[in-house]
Amino acid sequence: MLHATRPRFMVKWLFLLVIGSGVCATAFSEPREPYLYVLGITQDAGYPQAGCFRPHCMPGWKDKARRLTASSIALINPDAGTRHIFDATPHLPDQLYRLEQEAPSDRYDLASFFLTHAHIGHYTGLMHLGREVMGAKSIAVFAMPRMKTFLEDNGPWSQLVALGNIALKPLAHDGAVRLSGGVTVTPFLVPHRDEFSETVGYRIDGPQHSAIFIPDIDKWHVWDEDIVALVRDVDYALLDATFYADGEIPGRAMSEIPHPFVVESMELFEPLTDEERSRIIFIHINHTNPILDRDSDEYREVIERGYRVAHEGMRLPL
Repeated sequence: MLHATRPRFMVKWLFLLVIGSGVCATAFSEPREPYLYVLGITQDAGYPQAGCFRPHCMPGWKDKARRLTASSIALINPDAGTRHIFDATPHLPDQLYRLEQEAPSDRYDLASFFLTHAHIGHYTGLMHLGREVMGAKSIAVFAMPRMKTFLEDNGPWSQLVALGNIALKPLAHDGAVRLSGGVTVTPFLVPHRDEFSETVGYRIDGPQHSAIFIPDIDKWHVWDEDIVALVRDVDYALLDATFYADGEIPGRAMSEIPHPFVVESMELFEPLTDEERSRIIFIHINHTNPILDRDSDEYREVIERGYRVAHEGMRLPL
């Protein structure tokens, strides 16, 4: 079942909040326990998005330092010397460079990718593993049945399989994958637009702490799981925050892309305690979403109500 018993190691919660916010980076100079490292925070297309020349995108075009990459997290295990990446985004080159700075390849193997689904921001980075670029050798790629078949049967992804650049590893709903260092990764199905594959989130259980990663999902109420109970059962919940509110995309019916609005999520999670709300970290943020701007009123409201917004380089101890 999805709701596994959560390790109850909450004694240093304030310390973890400081670390998770990125305030005390020196504490991670020589980490020993596994931890999550946020590689990207935006919706599939990144920020600024292709073809967007509206005022909110222009700062990103004018200043490369303000550009942001698609949502992805890495699981770094110092004792095992391994790195695992959740989703292979179109921004994989930039993300691999930052991962190299955090956990260099002379000490850490790139062990595997765990894919959530077949939308462009979540798997197309696999192209960089092919012979035109990295020429990788048998990198493990964990995928659900439809996702696995999609990669096997469609080029150019099928070439990665045929040439042995990647080695596809099957996943199953609620089927735990045990990694070295006392870490378990468990996929679970979530409702989403499943044109080419099913969609999953992941539960990640470490020696002391646990997390869920749900970058894409339809409205919370159409899921047969209780997301409020699930938040209470983990230490970190990295949740879909694609849009802030209805009407965010002029001229388009947002019912066609039914992600949970951030305002809806905050209302749903309002009954949680302050400590429980602090576990929620919004991620997968569209370029139109004002919480990408830390000077916006919307960002301040999210923080003042006790939630967090993911940022590239955020660390979450497991």
